[in-house]
Amino acid sequence: MRKYFNVTGLCTPDKHYMVDISRKLVQIQRLVDRGFYFTINRARQYGKTTTLVALEKTLADRYLVIRLDFQVLGSASFQNENTFSLAFASCFLKAVWIADKESAADSTALAELCKREGERDCGLDLRRLFQLLQNFCESLQKPVVLMIDEVDSAVNNQVFLDFLAQLRYYYLERAAQNSAAFHSVILAGVYDVKNLKRKLRGDEEHKTNSPWNIAADFDVDMSFDVDDIAGMLQAYESDVQTGMDIGKMAALLYEYTSGYPFLVSRLCMMMDEKLGKESGFASEKEVWTKEGFLAAVRMLLMEKNTLFESLLDKMEAYPSLKQMLRELLFAGKEISYNALDPSIALALMFGFVKKQNHAVVPANRIFDTLLYNFFLSQQETQGEEISLASQKDKNQFVLDEKTLIEAVV
Repeated sequence: MRKYFNVTGLCTPDKHYMVDISRKLVQIQRLVDRGFYFTINRARQYGKTTTLVALEKTLADRYLVIRLDFQVLGSASFQNENTFSLAFASCFLKAVWIADKESAADSTALAELCKREGERDCGLDLRRLFQLLQNFCESLQKPVVLMIDEVDSAVNNQVFLDFLAQLRYYYLERAAQNSAAFHSVILAGVYDVKNLKRKLRGDEEHKTNSPWNIAADFDVDMSFDVDDIAGMLQAYESDVQTGMDIGKMAALLYEYTSGYPFLVSRLCMMMDEKLGKESGFASEKEVWTKEGFLAAVRMLLMEKNTLFESLLDKMEAYPSLKQMLRELLFAGKEISYNALDPSIALALMFGFVKKQNHAVVPANRIFDTLLYNFFLSQQETQGEEISLASQKDKNQFVLDEKTLIEAVV
């Protein structure tokens, strides 16, 4: 069975057509080698988990890599520091056993304490947990790298902020006293952990805290460039032999997606699996042309998928973000980049926009058109006058002498 384009969950080289991310892994490993703590903060379905798994394999020879997923802990684990500490320790021990069975022997004290404290109704607190984790790191020959995926599961919990504060303390103590600690910590999620918002007093005002101010900047570009996409298409072409112009197809994919991993893979999957005779294409050779690509774009913009639903949910959750995007994408307002503007920060974090020449612009043509259609439909539903707004900056949506909107409907 040949490989296929994957858009759900983890991508693996033996099963899926994938972009070669080895260059990105080298850049990330450089941060790990320097002992940095940092966050891989990217939008939904941007390849974060796939990157972590690949990085784990890359680092395995030099480090003991402990990879956790906070989704596994469950919401009940964040009720207080005792329930969290016990749940974290349990997952940590399991990950140690998976990573290196020999190192598992060095975690006996932690395992015994977890068992004993569990019987005593979760008496393990963060202070005692981190003392045991420090002892564990000190007992090993290899430096320990801690990876935590899906940290979004915990961003609105005080106990998570306290957990970050403990990581910060031991990081600083490592430098000041040369004491044992995790060599490197990597947190992965959508939300920027440096600027967590949380409620401290019920429904009162949100406050911000930065217990993660020790984190190094993560500037690795995780989007795909034209060469990345071409490499993936070359692997596909070697198997299927469609006769496509790989360079032109890679350029088209990048032009419309700006290298957003999910969008690239989804369009390729549609051309590979969903476009055929029923769509008016007689052969695979006809599918992998500009006409086939545009048909896949139309199909993508008309579907309901998890990424698009997530984007729209974020707009409803943050009214100021929705208003800013409406002004940018529908009314054609020029918005200067301001790193301190909360709405701009949210739009960047969720992947709606990107920074370009000191201005905020749509992240890619797919999102541009998707959101334009969304605001247009809302206006029509509300019965508002839209003629001026819909004509403003119309050239953004021109495609082969038609508007992309006309091509979709």
